[in-house]
Amino acid sequence: MAPAAAVGLVLLPLASRRWVRHAIPLALLLLLYLCAWSFRALSGCRSGTPPCLPEGTSPVQVPRQSGPLEAPEGEEPRCVGPQGVVGRVMWPFRASLDPEGDVALSQYLAGWRALVRFLTPLGSIFAFATGEAFAKVTALEARVHGPEAAHYSSLAAMVAWERREGLLERPGIAPRDAASSSGSRILLLLHRALRWSQLCLHRVATGALGGPDAGAQCSDAYRTSLGPHHPWLVRQAARLAFLAFPGRDRWLELACPGAGEAEARAALLRAAGTLEDVFNRTQGLLAERGLLQLA
Repeated sequence: MAPAAAVGLVLLPLASRRWVRHAIPLALLLLLYLCAWSFRALSGCRSGTPPCLPEGTSPVQVPRQSGPLEAPEGEEPRCVGPQGVVGRVMWPFRASLDPEGDVALSQYLAGWRALVRFLTPLGSIFAFATGEAFAKVTALEARVHGPEAAHYSSLAAMVAWERREGLLERPGIAPRDAASSSGSRILLLLHRALRWSQLCLHRVATGALGGPDAGAQCSDAYRTSLGPHHPWLVRQAARLAFLAFPGRDRWLELACPGAGEAEARAALLRAAGTLEDVFNRTQGLLAERGLLQLA
C-alpha cells in the first residue's frame, strides 16, 4: 500500500468521470512533488534531504526475486513482534492464510489497514496510493461485515457467491461507480497494490550501499506491477513523484525505531516475505477462478 498534475493538466471534454476523479488528487500530488523538487534544487540537495538522482539518471532495472525470502540468521527483530511497527503489518496478513489454502478476508483487510498506517508517514508519493487503498479496504469491509457477511468470510466463498448471484463484472468492463463494484474486483485491485508494496519493501531491505536508491528501486517495482494497469496520467504522476521518494534510512527508521540498520533490514525482509506469501496464495486462487483480468 501508493496508495500515490500541475503540469498544464487539461481535461478533454470527452474525458471519463473516472479520469476527472483521479485528476484532482494527481494534480495535488505533482504540485507537492514540484514544490519539493524546487526546494531541493535551490538547497543543492544538502545532507539531511532525500537522495537526489543525478541529471539524466533513470531508474535501474532490478530483477524480481526468485524463491522464498529469507531473513539473515539471528534473533527475531523486536519490531516484527505483535506490538512492533512491522509486526502489526505482518501478523494479520499471516493470519489471513487459511490452513485449507484460502484467504480469510477480515484478517487480510486488517493487514491492509496496518500497511496503510505504515506507508502514510513516508510522504506525498503515498498520499494518493494509500487513500485509494483505504477506500477499497473500507468498501470491502462493508461487505465482510454487512448483511451478506456469511458469503464474505474468505476469498473463495466470496467469489463463489458473487459468481452464483451474477455480481461479477465482465473482464475489462469497469462498473459505473466504485460503490457498485463486486467484492472480487475490489480485492483484485488491492492484490495488485500489495505486489508493489511487497516488491518495494524487499528492495529497500536488500539494496546494496552504493547501488540504486530506494526511489529508483520502488519506481521500477511500480512499473512492473501497478504501472501496466494505470492510465498514462497516473503513470506520469508516479514517475515524477518517485524522484522525491524518501531514502532508505527513512524506511528503516520507520520500520524499526531505535534499531540498528541490520535489524531494521531484517524486519523489512521478513515483512516482504509475509506479503509475498499472501500475494502468491491470492494470485493462485484468482488465477484458478479466471479473475486476474476482471479489472
